[in-house]
Amino acid sequence: MNIIIGFIISVGCILGGFMAMGGHVDVLVQPFELMIIGGAGVGAFIMGNPMKVVKDSGKALGEALKNAVPKERNYLDVLGVLYSLMRDLRTKSRNEIEAHIDNPDESSIFQTAPTVLKNKELTAFICDYVRLIIIGNARSHEIEALMDEELDTMFQDKMKPYHAITAVGDSFPAIGIIAAVLGVIKAMSKINESPEVLGGLIGAALVGTMLGIFLSYCVCNPICSQIKIVRGKQQRLYIIVKQTLLAYMNGSVPQVALEYGRKTISNKERPSIDSVEQEMMNPGGEKAA
Repeated sequence: MNIIIGFIISVGCILGGFMAMGGHVDVLVQPFELMIIGGAGVGAFIMGNPMKVVKDSGKALGEALKNAVPKERNYLDVLGVLYSLMRDLRTKSRNEIEAHIDNPDESSIFQTAPTVLKNKELTAFICDYVRLIIIGNARSHEIEALMDEELDTMFQDKMKPYHAITAVGDSFPAIGIIAAVLGVIKAMSKINESPEVLGGLIGAALVGTMLGIFLSYCVCNPICSQIKIVRGKQQRLYIIVKQTLLAYMNGSVPQVALEYGRKTISNKERPSIDSVEQEMMNPGGEKAA
């Protein structure tokens, strides 16, 4: 929603200011200039990135437009799943716990947390490290180093669309100049026309420069900023898992271990301790009721 509102404000102010100066909006309508700039940008984007990054960039754009950041329910579901698993680690046999992590889709623990189960990467992350805890040979500092390495790799992968789209956005001003030069070449082919005709052709050519700058600084850069914010917040769910399980491995009881995870959440988004306690007693909230 922020992207749409910001875009409307930007376009409205640019067009409004232009019209207030006495300009005519129809002069700015140059579909072929836009085709040159947009087509060259998309082509360069595809040439410069693996297809996996291209596809993930589309996904990242959708997440940015929808502001798909974790909500309180997402945090509570993660904490609830971790609490249930840690509780079972203390009270149940290895075989009973393995039944949950080997097939999370049919696990009574994961079924109470649909937002976790829907996120296959997060579910796999939880199951992998609970399995390492069950094995019992790994030390907490070794697990922490392994988690840090995986999270770093994961974050780099998640940021590839951000870097890819940023690179294209930075190139739009130069691509706009290409469109403008082509427009000037067209104008020069009509050098014998009247000044009014030449002025219109040169003005249309300059629209290419304006479009390139606009697409770079008023479209791509803000969207890339949103992608970085959204994917950074999505990564927070993994940090919660890491800190909670490490606290448990270092001897904390499940209730205390959850606090290690809860405290990693931004203060403005962090669930209250009462909400977490309620989640421990009633996993999944109303969904489990």
